[in-house]
Amino acid sequence: MLRIMLTAALLSASNAAFAQQLTAAQRDACMGDYRKYCKDVTPGGGRIIACLAKESDKLTPACKKVLGEAEKK
Repeated sequence: MLRIMLTAALLSASNAAFAQQLTAAQRDACMGDYRKYCKDVTPGGGRIIACLAKESDKLTPACKKVLGEAEKK
C-alpha cells in the first residue's frame, strides 16, 4: 500500500514540492534508509523519493510513517 501511495506522489506534478515539504526531523527519520539504499542517488527532481519508493518494503517503520504522512498533505 505504501508503495502505491509513494508511486502516486512521485507521478504527481508536485514531486519537488513534496520533497521540500519534509522537515529536518522527517528527513532524519529516513537518513539511515537513504544511506543504506540510495546513497549513490543525486538529490533533486524527486530522485531520492523515487529511490526510497522502490525500496519501500525494506524501509524502517519510522521512514515509512514519515513518507506516508508527508504524502497525505
